[in-house]
Amino acid sequence: MATEPAVLTARALLLDMDGTLVNSDAVVERIWRRWAAAQGLDGDEVMSVVHGRQGHASMALLLPGRPVEENLADNARMLAEETADMDGVIEVPGATAFLAALRDVPHALVTSADVALSTARMAAAGLPLPSVRVTAESVGASKPDPEGFLKGAAELGADPADCVVFEDSGAGIAAGRAAGMRVVGVGPRAGEHRPDAWVRDLTEVRMESGPDGTVRLLIG
Repeated sequence: MATEPAVLTARALLLDMDGTLVNSDAVVERIWRRWAAAQGLDGDEVMSVVHGRQGHASMALLLPGRPVEENLADNARMLAEETADMDGVIEVPGATAFLAALRDVPHALVTSADVALSTARMAAAGLPLPSVRVTAESVGASKPDPEGFLKGAAELGADPADCVVFEDSGAGIAAGRAAGMRVVGVGPRAGEHRPDAWVRDLTEVRMESGPDGTVRLLIG
């Protein structure tokens, strides 16, 4: 028997990019596995850490004794490599229609990518950039710190309790929760971290406008 979709009501949505709107896994795997090999680290272990975080924050977890300056230098180099490599970058199924349905709904992109990388990946996937964007340059702390989501809510003029986050990674889901927001997990990684609701991709999300300026999200 079919199950009823979960229903969440929100006044604003905060959207992660990689793994949520854009499938960039092919690039991320190429570049991070290359870095892992150069550091003598297990590639699978590295891949279990890097999703959702800024690169230097992942490096600090993987190599805790390494100087911050080395991590920042590697991070800058790898961001440039990722920005130049769009091979295999595509939209997550349903992302185009999902963003089109948000035209009149307050929403923001909250990503650990920087401006150059987020702009390039959204373009490569054929997706429009939300007018409100919180990128790596906008925050002092990477996810799972809630700073990015809280900044996004503030820019939209929304109370955190009225926001719903869409995320694919454990770090991102933890950041949304720490911000006091409900979280919809997108894709296989998200299902491991117990979000408030979960979908395989964005084709499983429908929206209905409420009479009071809210939006009802039908999940699943």
